[in-house]
Amino acid sequence: MAVKLRLQRHGKKGKPFYWIVAADARSKRDGKFLEKLGTYNPNTNPAQIDLNVDGAVKWLQNGAQPTDTARAILSYKGAMLKNHLAGGVKKGALTEEEAEKKFQAWLEEKAAKVDAKKDGLAKADADAKAKALEAEKAVNEARIAAAAPAEEEVAEEAPEVEAEATNEEE
Repeated sequence: MAVKLRLQRHGKKGKPFYWIVAADARSKRDGKFLEKLGTYNPNTNPAQIDLNVDGAVKWLQNGAQPTDTARAILSYKGAMLKNHLAGGVKKGALTEEEAEKKFQAWLEEKAAKVDAKKDGLAKADADAKAKALEAEKAVNEARIAAAAPAEEEVAEEAPEVEAEATNEEE
């Protein structure tokens, strides 16, 4: 039986949400699966991915083939690297401790990159809000300036009308 690591679509129309699963290659896209390995939510920025890395590595070592998108997700979360390091340990090129140290260093570097992106997105969002606020203030000031002469004209006309009304009473 050929096993694929692939995405199984869930969620509603226009709001996809995926499960990362190990499934028989002949089963339907959203059909039977052998094991659920994680989730992928592309609706957030950055996309939210929860993955059982050890389970994915186990399936990769047993010969499961990831689809293109699943391969990208597995690479992003480090499952492909961990599988590669496990192959090195199996061949004797590395010890288990060296492989784990390399994997942890990679995870820390990746976490730093993701945090930097999140900070950049938050800063860009704050800058956009500040620019929108400044533009709104400028528009409001222009409206006030345009309304001020009209109020002065109304104020000038009002005393004349009051004076005429006073003259008529006498």
